[in-house]
Amino acid sequence: MAPEPTTVDARLPAPRRPAPHRTAIRRITRARGPLLALLIASAAFCAAWVARGTFPFGNTGRALNDQANQYVPFHRALWDLVHGQAAGDLLFTWRGGFGQQFLADYHTYLGNPFSWLAVLVPRAHVDLAVFAITPLTLGTAAAVMTVYLGKLHPGPWWQRGVLGATYGLCGWALSDASYIPMWLWGLVAFPMLGIAVEWCLEERRWPGVALLVALAWFGNFYTAMMATMAACVLLAIRMITRDMTGRQRLRALWHAATATGTGVLLTLPLLLPSFLASGAAQPTKAAAFDPVRIELFLAGMLPATHLWGGRPRLYVASLALILAGSFLLNTAVARRTRLVWAVATALVLASFQFPPTQYVWHGLAVPNGNPYRETFVFSAMVVVLAWLALANRPRPLHVALVAALLVAATFVLRRADDFGGWTWPAVLGGGAISLLALVLLRLGEKRRFLIPVAAALMIGVVFAESTVAAANADARRARERWAKPVITSDRSIGNHFEAVRDVAGWPAHRTDSGAPQSAYNDALALRAEGPQYYSSYLPEATYQALEPLGYGFKNDGRTFFGADDPVLDAIFSIGARVRPGTTPGTWTASTFPAPPLVTVRTAPYTSPNPADSVYARQENVLGATVHQVPPVTRGGTATEQTYTARCTPGSEAYWYSPALYGTVRAGDGPQRLLEDRMTGVTPLGTVPASGRVDVTVQTRTKDADAGAYPLGCLDRAALDAAVRHLTATGATAVRPGGHTIAATLPTPAGGTAVIATTAIPGWQCSAPLKPFHGLLAVDLPPGTTTFSCTFTPKGLAPGLAGAALALLALAAVQVTTLRRRHC
Repeated sequence: MAPEPTTVDARLPAPRRPAPHRTAIRRITRARGPLLALLIASAAFCAAWVARGTFPFGNTGRALNDQANQYVPFHRALWDLVHGQAAGDLLFTWRGGFGQQFLADYHTYLGNPFSWLAVLVPRAHVDLAVFAITPLTLGTAAAVMTVYLGKLHPGPWWQRGVLGATYGLCGWALSDASYIPMWLWGLVAFPMLGIAVEWCLEERRWPGVALLVALAWFGNFYTAMMATMAACVLLAIRMITRDMTGRQRLRALWHAATATGTGVLLTLPLLLPSFLASGAAQPTKAAAFDPVRIELFLAGMLPATHLWGGRPRLYVASLALILAGSFLLNTAVARRTRLVWAVATALVLASFQFPPTQYVWHGLAVPNGNPYRETFVFSAMVVVLAWLALANRPRPLHVALVAALLVAATFVLRRADDFGGWTWPAVLGGGAISLLALVLLRLGEKRRFLIPVAAALMIGVVFAESTVAAANADARRARERWAKPVITSDRSIGNHFEAVRDVAGWPAHRTDSGAPQSAYNDALALRAEGPQYYSSYLPEATYQALEPLGYGFKNDGRTFFGADDPVLDAIFSIGARVRPGTTPGTWTASTFPAPPLVTVRTAPYTSPNPADSVYARQENVLGATVHQVPPVTRGGTATEQTYTARCTPGSEAYWYSPALYGTVRAGDGPQRLLEDRMTGVTPLGTVPASGRVDVTVQTRTKDADAGAYPLGCLDRAALDAAVRHLTATGATAVRPGGHTIAATLPTPAGGTAVIATTAIPGWQCSAPLKPFHGLLAVDLPPGTTTFSCTFTPKGLAPGLAGAALALLALAAVQVTTLRRRHC
């Protein structure tokens, strides 16, 4: 018989809602585990700073490599942008590279939500905010992982918090990403997407899943892509290990696919312009993936190990490693669950050594640097195994056996290259304390007083071992050949900034901050407008425009430096320059006449000097002959080369030899450094009354010379005349906006208007664009007195359209869900 329908008495009182104070207590209780994980991870990392005497807890520099060269300057640019002191906006910056796109740089280098802390402090202390991003992000990753572990299996909050902290302090975080703020967001993205996977399996919170995916991809698309691939692995594992029907699995897949697509679409206004900017960037010569030897690969899993160079950093604290090893032996866990998780983890690990799958992890691109950038995925899976083992009460015999195997593996791998000095203490000391804590925890089932002791031991050993691992990684990394830790807020940098401010005159003229002080992006950091710029998105068009003119560069052309050359200053409207003073840490500034940002050329010009010389190429852009380029006679030896030439007495000698590394000196003048292509056109001094110029080059470059025309002698009077002409015929008013520029011209005679910026993709002007040696130029029909140009990043419009569609889908689903609840 069918059951009778249930009737509801309308007179009965409605169910009582929990009292507000009880709800608050429940929320606080749920937050205990994540808060514990955040505190352990953040405190352990900061304790490592204290132990090392690292700034701000000492005088050891914290910013190294790209943190000093890119991330701190970009955060200072963000500060300027928010406080209305930027020359540009979110789409474009006039500071650095003579004007470059900024949207892709923002998405790549400033996407971590904690980056916005930089705008809350005084500009002089932005570097401290950048340093604080690391422990905050590590702690957040640990906290979110704690929440995710609770969704996989219930268990005591403090145990989840301790294992969540081991994830936030994994080897990848400490050794690879601790100084890369945007990468660290991938550490948060993995457990965040793991939570989204659980919602998909439960077929609920579709908008929430989409928003979590969007939050992951907004933070950093590179590591978010890796975390999303890992989430696909988690989804497959969970669908296999859960009791589900075929229909339920299909619905979960549909839920995940549609929500993920919608979440990615929400980020399209940033993602698509970044993707297209990457395609238009100057290519790099990244080497093919070469897997490390198997003993090095396995050594990367040992606690507190930091292998040199591009090696995999796979380790987690001994506690998590021992628990994860006991997972396979834990019969309290279903056999299918153990088998699926173990096989999936092993396959993920193996994929790091197989070139085709490595390319998949990196979006089918060859990484330019450490190829093992996705290893945090393996560490996360190890922590998940550790939690599943701990939540199912591992036996002391099992954990003791795994601890013994860990000691044996450490002994076998002890002769691996640069085996970490702290690995043995971590394995023996940390392993022993971890083993004792786990035994006490098991005994605490009958003797409850032992549980607080076990908790204290587990928290203490993770904190101590992770602090040692972080300090060891920091110390060893600082000794790498590419690492030069600096303090990015010292007095010299402050003096440099003040010197630039004293002669700033944008937009009447540009200011060149001179040789880099602490960063390749000094122009951004110091509010200058010179050529200095370092970005993975520096366009190929910029390289093709600046390299022929004699600017130094690095990183296959994705980093440009300045050149102390008055001809280049005239071409790019530089009217002020800052140079190092005679006393270390001091700077001197000077101003001089410069043409406006927009000049007009009425007829084509071809230099009479040798066409393959840098000086002729400069004159073609300037539109005037200002150099004497004599042939040189070479002598000397392979390591000490001599060059002799004759120039007009009183002219200024300049040198350009991008193939040589060493030093250059003219006569008895000062010795100047040559760093092959990093060194641009270099001043040598005034040509003596004899007219003879004797140049000595000491070089370590084997079988290389300076080329046919390394020497150019500048006629200063001719240059001054050219500057006066360009000023008189140039724009009478120039109005650069955030991503626009408009100019008023003195006469409607027509010709070519040349804007002192490179013709990167994205510019649109009111007059037709015209090629001009790589600079932005427009064709002026007779009668034209004004024109304007607007920069729009490629892909922004379709990206906004895609995001709008995603928002409509989110709104539609949310409205439908609310209607169903009320029906």
